[in-house]
Amino acid sequence: MAEVILMPRLSDTMTEGVIAAWHKRVGDTVQKGDLLAEIETDKATMELESYQDGVLLHIGTPDGGKLQVNDLLAIFGKPGEDITELVKIHGSAGATLAPIPTASPAAPVETVTPATAPIPTETTASMDISSMDEVVLMPRLSDTMTEGVIASWQKNVGDTVKKGEVLADIETDKATMELESYKDGVLLYQGAQAGEKILVNDLLCIIGKEGLDVAAIVAAVKAGNGSSAPKEEAPAAPSVVATAAPVAAPAPVVEQAVVNSGRIFASPLAKRIAAEKGIDLKYVKGSGDNGRITKIDIDQYTPAASPAVSSTPASKSAAPVVSNAVAGQVSFTDVPVSQMRKVIAKRLSESLFTAPHFYLTMQIDMDAAIAARTKINEVASVKVSFNDLVVKATAMALKKHPKINSSWMGDFIRYNDHINIGVAVAVDEGLLVPVVRFADGKSLSQIGAEVKDFAQRAKDKKLQPSDWEGSTFTISNLGMFGIDQFTAIINPPDACILAVGGISQEPVVKNGQVVPGNIMKLTLSCDHRVVDGATGAAFLQTLKQLLEEPVRMLV
Repeated sequence: MAEVILMPRLSDTMTEGVIAAWHKRVGDTVQKGDLLAEIETDKATMELESYQDGVLLHIGTPDGGKLQVNDLLAIFGKPGEDITELVKIHGSAGATLAPIPTASPAAPVETVTPATAPIPTETTASMDISSMDEVVLMPRLSDTMTEGVIASWQKNVGDTVKKGEVLADIETDKATMELESYKDGVLLYQGAQAGEKILVNDLLCIIGKEGLDVAAIVAAVKAGNGSSAPKEEAPAAPSVVATAAPVAAPAPVVEQAVVNSGRIFASPLAKRIAAEKGIDLKYVKGSGDNGRITKIDIDQYTPAASPAVSSTPASKSAAPVVSNAVAGQVSFTDVPVSQMRKVIAKRLSESLFTAPHFYLTMQIDMDAAIAARTKINEVASVKVSFNDLVVKATAMALKKHPKINSSWMGDFIRYNDHINIGVAVAVDEGLLVPVVRFADGKSLSQIGAEVKDFAQRAKDKKLQPSDWEGSTFTISNLGMFGIDQFTAIINPPDACILAVGGISQEPVVKNGQVVPGNIMKLTLSCDHRVVDGATGAAFLQTLKQLLEEPVRMLV
């Protein structure tokens, strides 16, 4: 008997999936474990394996098509089996898509064109934008994202777009991420200009064939979602998106060897710094994955002989920064708030004014930890930092004090059995908190390597949403900046956050004598709805024992 496969929910926030590529076609024999399709979710492109044997009799949508969660994805059965009823029952969308997989690009054009005829209002109101292949909506690129800012368009209206090419750099609340096209076509419409905001699921752009009735689609979006209304006039202005920076590049090309041709892979931060410095990325050799250009490559790049090129863009980029204010005259500069800064402000304000914070501070004698770290680094493959020691000791202390490793959930308190420690990392735009998962079961070398990798990827803006989700406790360390002591605001939904200061030499009393000692101060911020003072103090005592006698971490 034929069996129906529905679109699975492949992430906690997924509402729809895009078929990036089918690896099996109708009529193919499929075995359990075979790769069925690649599905693009709101977080990543994931491989979907078949969990049964059979013949693929029906697919819900062709490559590039969208399906809502629990929509008809595929039907398996025996060759020649009648699946008409199953298609009718399970797939109102699939039933119309499956019979015309080769003609699907033409279908939307025919249905959109009549919208300008006798009854445009009713037609546009009933138009299902979410099911149109040509329409690209603003994706949710992080778990907390509600809107995105167009950092820059990599394609302009009228440009031919191929599947996999970068359409735009989108600034979310966590990072600036590249948005790749999942279909071929021509970019016919942009929902916003560079620097403008678009809400999640609002119209981002339209990619299709020349002649598509763009106005009807935009009108339908306006009718169904008022937030897209202001962007209706954008088609007339896309030519402004083209930047002037590359115009000066041709002059010195003769002196330099072209390293990159065709599509250039570079992190958004590297692109921005290169634009500010007037560096043409085709001359820069990338050191990242697949030759990807990173910030380090830009910093280390030295032009062969192009003083004229570097001076002109540099002066342009420096102009907004250099103050021309006359002495004694009031002046200021207004800088738009980034998405990351907005979310930091919102979440931490909610945390501070919702969760009743209290703070516990304890001094740690780090003499033994300093000696232990020196010996560890003599044999370790990865250099261990003091922060790595704190992460390891914290994970072990949380194991003994599960009430600290908890979350306030409103009607109940969640005590987490797993220990995922978020490590705050400063970036240019604000703060990211990548998560060291199951930290209690990892060695110091593993923790050190993971934290270093997170820090580098955070600065290169390569972190993925899965990297910063799911913390149960957070550590913020400002010791490397010369800060002796500070208090931190709890990172929701955690119940506590540990603020780590630097190690400083102070007079201490040992064996009745005053001697110099290496002191580090830790401050634990606690949510009083979950953690009481005695509970927090007991946790700090255990942490103190582990750091003052590091050999305990080996037991």
